[in-house]
Amino acid sequence: MVKNSFISVIFQEKKEENRGSVEFQIVSFTNKIRRLTSHLELHKKDYLSQRGLRKILGKRQRLLSYLSKTNKIRYKELIGELDIRESKNR
Repeated sequence: MVKNSFISVIFQEKKEENRGSVEFQIVSFTNKIRRLTSHLELHKKDYLSQRGLRKILGKRQRLLSYLSKTNKIRYKELIGELDIRESKNR
């Protein structure tokens, strides 16, 4: 939960400015993913939350691939700030 609060502090200013940007959507999906992951550590048989997590992971992956195609520099910065792995290109 420490990373969650750290991410929310970093993007506090951007949150009010541009909620529809790709970067903001990736950050919000990352927060949801971390929250759901911690929830699933306690509730291993919550299959609906597992399905929701997989859907959010897919959405974030599509947004990350879009960002890597359009703006490679911002993609690398965002990956570093959020501390997530770089996606594999197919």
